[in-house]
Amino acid sequence: MPSFLLVRFSFSKTIGQNHGMNGTEYQTAVRNEPLSRRSFLGVLLGFGSVVVGSALAIPLIRVALHPLLSKTTETGWSDVGKADEFASITGPIKKLITVEQRDGWRKIVSEKAVYVLPAKDGAMRVLSPICPHLGCSIPWVEAKQQFVCPCHNAIFGVNGARVGGPAPRAMDDLECKIDNGMLKVRYQYFRQLIPTKEVLA
Repeated sequence: MPSFLLVRFSFSKTIGQNHGMNGTEYQTAVRNEPLSRRSFLGVLLGFGSVVVGSALAIPLIRVALHPLLSKTTETGWSDVGKADEFASITGPIKKLITVEQRDGWRKIVSEKAVYVLPAKDGAMRVLSPICPHLGCSIPWVEAKQQFVCPCHNAIFGVNGARVGGPAPRAMDDLECKIDNGMLKVRYQYFRQLIPTKEVLA
């Protein structure tokens, strides 16, 4: 056995005897002690990493999923104009309104067209210009005194009733009200190609 190994073994034997162990047992204990410490520190470090990682991940996951889990807010009321200016109209009047809607993190502001009809029995009516057939925009044709869809020739009367063509129903009424002298409307979308009026958003 080389001399340095003899010295090491003798040293280990001497120290081991002081601890009530022979040299081989002491060397085994010395080798196992750092490993046990390293294992404990590794477990502690791993546990700490999991705790810190979870604490950081939870808010990040909530931020990432919020737009997916949150519902689209209902469209609010939009101003059409002063009720007085529609009191004497004799035919449909096209008006542009500003529609504001929030979808997840996005705030969507858009401009939409609506048709205000002459008041009947004091009640105002506002029509959506979107064709219930395939969603084309329906213009009012003054010369024909009808709404005529340019896409598939669906025809509607002055009050929005279906006259002819492929549209499955009349033009859709939008909810409206007069508030402090102002005509307001709630803009909505409706399902197409069905005979009944069904709100989409």
